[in-house]
Amino acid sequence: MSSSSSGSSYGRGARILSIGIATTGLVTFAFFAIASHVLNDEDYGGISLLWSIVFIVTSVIYRPIEQLLSRSISERRALGVAAHSLRTPLLIQAGFALAFLVVALLLRDWLTEDVFDGASTLYWVLVVGVLAYAASYFARGWLAGNQMFGLYGGLVLLESLSRVLFPLGVALGIASGQDAVALGILAAPFLSLMVVPWALGRRSRDPETASGQEEGSASLRASGAFAVAVFFVQLSEQAILNVPVLLAADAAVAGFVFNVLLIARAPLQLFQAIQTSLLPHLTTAAATGSRDEFARAIRVTVLAIAGFAGAVALGLLAIGPWAMDLLFGSDVEYGRVGLALVAIGMGFHLAAGTLNQAALARGHARSAATSWVIAAAALTAFIAIGPIDDDILQVEVAYFAASALLCALLWVAAARRADHPLPDRLRA
Repeated sequence: MSSSSSGSSYGRGARILSIGIATTGLVTFAFFAIASHVLNDEDYGGISLLWSIVFIVTSVIYRPIEQLLSRSISERRALGVAAHSLRTPLLIQAGFALAFLVVALLLRDWLTEDVFDGASTLYWVLVVGVLAYAASYFARGWLAGNQMFGLYGGLVLLESLSRVLFPLGVALGIASGQDAVALGILAAPFLSLMVVPWALGRRSRDPETASGQEEGSASLRASGAFAVAVFFVQLSEQAILNVPVLLAADAAVAGFVFNVLLIARAPLQLFQAIQTSLLPHLTTAAATGSRDEFARAIRVTVLAIAGFAGAVALGLLAIGPWAMDLLFGSDVEYGRVGLALVAIGMGFHLAAGTLNQAALARGHARSAATSWVIAAAALTAFIAIGPIDDDILQVEVAYFAASALLCALLWVAAARRADHPLPDRLRA
């Protein structure tokens, strides 16, 4: 694959996924907007809590296999190995799912009575839904590795469209109550898999990939080490975004902190499209020795992130407090400097995500995981110590500092790897 065709494939994939995931975000917003109108505050709170738990758990335990499949399949495609064994990723994914099931069953009474206030349906939606997402994330990794980005975007869009039909049905009087809305969260991962037969059909008709000798993936031990490392990456990222909320002094402060970190959460959600298309592209470049293309993809992505984060920071310096008051309507006073710090921290966070994909593409998952764990631990320690009296400003400073530290650690770790040194162009 030539450098120009590889680069255009990355750009095209990123654009397609950006459209799909952005639309998915809007449909997901509609799900919560409709649910908030058809349910009372208590029932809606249960749905929001259920969704939050499902999202965090699935991101942490299943994205490692998505990343493993994306990297390993794209690497073998680049090296001309047509077929790819899915046995090892399946075993690891099944292990993650089984571990979740065991923990969920052991904590059944606590989750049902204390977390969901006795709503047993929410508990079972959590259990079955998280297990169903094992197949959904596996499909995402397979689609990304085969660079079927249109179908990847279709999968996540179909998932969100399926979900929103349930509160819409309640609004139209077809169904009623919290259970009916919750079933949307359960049905979504099942219905999203409707794209898989189409993808398999396309795969079988592809003359470049339909033939070839089956070759086993990396050993179970190596693949498991990769998956565990990415597990800690995902866990640390969730800690960076959620520990400030969990350690807030009270519920009111937690709400304000959550609002502030939405400045980072929304772009991170959209950046998922870039990450998804970037990993197979960088893996292909690394496998074929295309150092210039590897460097160019990182440089273009980081420069785009810097421009975006800078624009957001300037906008928040200008109208940040007014915009936050308009959107959230609270009595708290948001400082424009603190909001700008979060925007710059978001830029570092996104850049770190880019460097993380570069590390995974080169097989440096352990060093990447170490960087994320250090950054998450530093943020947690800073907030726990509480050196700043203003709770909101403390979180803003902590997020900025942790993101900058993370970006620096990933950069240094990449630059020090003698077996795959960074190209000279990236050192400048």
